[in-house]
Amino acid sequence: MPAASMIEATDINRNRLAWQCRRGMRELDEILGGFLATGYEQLDASGRQHFSALLQYPDNVLLEILMGRMTATDRDVVHIVGKIRDSLAP
Repeated sequence: MPAASMIEATDINRNRLAWQCRRGMRELDEILGGFLATGYEQLDASGRQHFSALLQYPDNVLLEILMGRMTATDRDVVHIVGKIRDSLAP
């Protein structure tokens, strides 16, 4: 794949993720959008897949998981949630 096509594919994927991070709940929008802006680039390919998997959770479950009131059963999602929480720390 030519370099220009790879950049275009990356931009399309990034835009898709940004859209998926807009959940309609202010807390989720801030947490997920903030992580996409500041922490997503540091993830390897596997981590990016797990982040995408996390975005498939329903809003109410996702908020409970991110706030630590519920734990995901998928170990890889738990790992990504930890990275997201770490990115929120001041």
